[in-house]
Amino acid sequence: MLTGRRFRVEFTDEQAEFAERIGAACRAVWNTGLEQRRAYRHRGVWMNYAPQCKELAEAKTEHSWLAEVPGHCLQQTLKDLDKACREHGTFRVRWRSGRRWAPSFRFPEGNKMAVVKLNRRHAQIKLPKLGWVKFRASCSLAGEVIRSVTLAREGRHWFISVLVDDGRQRPETHPCPGNAVGVDRGVAVAIATSGGNLIDREFVTVGERRRVVALQRKLSRCAKRSTNGDKTRAALAAVRARERRRRRDFAAQAARQLAAVNAVVVLEDLKTKQMTKSAKGTLDSPGRNVAAKSGLNRAILAKGWHQFALALASAARYTGTAVEKVPAAYTSQRCSACGHVDPKSRESQAVFRCTHCTHTEHADVNAAKNILAAGLAVTACQDHPGPAGAARSPKQEPAGNREELLLQPTTAAPAA
Repeated sequence: MLTGRRFRVEFTDEQAEFAERIGAACRAVWNTGLEQRRAYRHRGVWMNYAPQCKELAEAKTEHSWLAEVPGHCLQQTLKDLDKACREHGTFRVRWRSGRRWAPSFRFPEGNKMAVVKLNRRHAQIKLPKLGWVKFRASCSLAGEVIRSVTLAREGRHWFISVLVDDGRQRPETHPCPGNAVGVDRGVAVAIATSGGNLIDREFVTVGERRRVVALQRKLSRCAKRSTNGDKTRAALAAVRARERRRRRDFAAQAARQLAAVNAVVVLEDLKTKQMTKSAKGTLDSPGRNVAAKSGLNRAILAKGWHQFALALASAARYTGTAVEKVPAAYTSQRCSACGHVDPKSRESQAVFRCTHCTHTEHADVNAAKNILAAGLAVTACQDHPGPAGAARSPKQEPAGNREELLLQPTTAAPAA
């Protein structure tokens, strides 16, 4: 299966300078290609990858700064631009700003790269025109086929992402075929399972919160495009990067734990991108409760809902776990014991007390049980649950309506 390996690069001064030039050239090619595509679309004509690639070859003969960087990186930039325009539309694709866009570029031909182990902690890889690049080998690449390599700068450091084929196959069956779990994602507790487990972690310390506030106040007083402003912005980005890495690590660990012991994991089908859109509206129709909505958006993004879903889909490939998504409607208002739906049953963020049968438990755990019941109702209509991403053949739904299936007691083992 294809998977990624990410390492921190230890460039020499010459390599770091050359990598910056490659990133700047790729940014110029992206912006020029996007401007050309928009000009053609205004005239009702399409511009695709092939003619732009031909014009890029002609431009390299006229501009030496284009000829000195690896040509495959520039061609890959045009391929990425072509893909972005086809998926999102030419006028929805954003420009790459020299001040805000972090340099990144890709070497698509992995068969031309060689990796040599230096010692227990370091290795080096040979990249076109960059030569031997040293990186921190936190895991081994031995026995894995390299497909492509991407270099990106994050703050003051460069990172290398290696796309490899590890040679493993998706298992046909799960080691624990009878286990299933429902997962509810929240803003107070990141993950709640139907087995009663509450999985959460603080991604920012108290000191880092105070530092972020101080840096934001300092940045507001700095002059635009000033050196002090750039330093403050870099310091703020370093704190945010630590928070982002902790969130990514938490999502990967939680996803791996759930996928290892459950053959079926059921999630709510949440459109996180639409849920976290701004509510400020426009000048003609301004939004309402903008401050409350922005606070909810920050809380959702801080818990990494979408990051966890991606990590779970990735971990499920190696365990054979089936990841099901069900509609989120009424899962937090339905009683998992009797099935009664009443918004008043949700007394608070953490307490659910049914107004019909007086069943009481943690609100997120109650929602997770409802999610699991809905997911089992979906899998009951299929021949057998398969791994995440695998094609399934639906069959006739069993006797009984959907409400009866939701109210049936589940015999699945709780998550560990």
